[in-house]
Parts: sequence; C-alpha cells; structure tokens
Amino acid sequence: MKPKIAFFDFTSCEGCQLTVVDSLQTNVGLLDMVEIVQFREAMTEKGTDYQIAFVEGSCTRESDEDRLRAIREQADVVVALGACAHLGGINAIRNIYSIDEVRDEVYGDKGEWYETYQPRPIDAVIAVDAVIPGCPIDRDEFIAVVTQVLQGREPRIPDHPVCIECKLNETVCMYLRGEICLGPISRAGCGAICPKYGFGCVGCRGMISNPNLESMEEVLEQYGRTLEEARAKMSMFLTYQTLEEGES
Repeated sequence: MKPKIAFFDFTSCEGCQLTVVDSLQTNVGLLDMVEIVQFREAMTEKGTDYQIAFVEGSCTRESDEDRLRAIREQADVVVALGACAHLGGINAIRNIYSIDEVRDEVYGDKGEWYETYQPRPIDAVIAVDAVIPGCPIDRDEFIAVVTQVLQGREPRIPDHPVCIECKLNETVCMYLRGEICLGPISRAGCGAICPKYGFGCVGCRGMISNPNLESMEEVLEQYGRTLEEARAKMSMFLTYQTLEEGES
C-alpha cells in the first residue's frame, strides 16, 4: 500500500504549500509512490487516515493546539513545513507586544471577539520528526526530504552557515557592501540566494545548531555595525527564538 500523506495549514501565507504543488509538477513520479489524502491547496477531498503529516504555519490560537495534537496522534511522521511552522516565522514579530496591544491594533474595539495568543512554532506544542526550513521552502529540498522519509531515513538538512555557500558561489560578502547579514549564524541550504541578489541574509532557515555568536559580534564590530542592528534583522524570522533566549 502507498503511504498516505496529508498537508495541513495553520497561520501562514500558504506559500510553502504552493511550492509543494510546483515541485510535484516537475516530479510527477513521486505522486505514484504516495497517496495524498488531504491537501486544501490542491484538492477538495479530506481523508483522515494518513501516516505522514506536513504542517505549514505557526500556532496562533489556543484551539490550534488541540488540532495539532490530533494530527500528532494520527501521524507516524510529522514534518514542519517552512519558517512559520519551524520558527514561528514572521507571525511571531507581534510577540514583542502584549496581546492586548495586538488585539487593539488589529481589531479595535472588537478585539475580544477574536481568539488569538502569542504565535509559536509547532514544536512548542507537539513533537516534530523533521523540518523543511525556509520562506518559502526550497522545492528540491522538499523532494529530497520526502524521499528520505519514504525510505525510512532521518531527513538531513544543512547545518553549516550561509557564509559557506556565499564563498562557494564567489559572492562578495555583504559586510563589504556595507550591509548587515545573518549569514555567519544562519542555516545554509538556500544557495545563499539573498546575498546573491544583494540582500543580507535574514535567517529564514533558522540558526545553525551551534551558532558562534561571539564571532558574529566581532564581525559586526569590525565593520562598524552594532549588535542592536543585527537583532533588528533577526526579528523578521527569529523573534520567538530570541525572546525565548532572553527569558532563559
């Protein structure tokens, strides 16, 4: 029997699921190996029997937790799909404000009508077996991870800094261009696409497992930039992680 796969979306732009649809169009052989039973972006059917669950989006409501736990109970393998599910993502920027401030800003005097709380990655609620990082995910990495999962292997994603890919690409360091870049502490695997086109890395794939923050501070000082500037850049995707670090 083919493994049954389901895709779920929480708070996100659903761009990662669109990347999945795009990748399957050029890897149609994969569709012969699995049975997709639930995928709102691509089909109307909703099967509840599945072994592998891909979850896009961050958890932003208390009721999301019950839904996540139900997915975890059913699935043998749960994969966090993209930066929102993996890191809390852009949604977590609002964690620097109180929940009451957020309600008032977004909903005005109707704030109490809407259920919400501080966004968090899905592994803050349930155990996650694998991660496909990025905003959006990389289509080739998605195919590679699915293949590894189907083979019963633990998916391997890069755990070295983006700087290595910049050097391999012969990309001029963003600090030499006068830009702040999180490449020294951010997870590679994207081909260093942002520096390639003249933008400093913003860490959408998360930090490497052992980031050398002291070395990062030395680089900032060397090029006349501050730690505060770097933290401001980290806030785009890493607010949840930096706030958690501050509390610990």
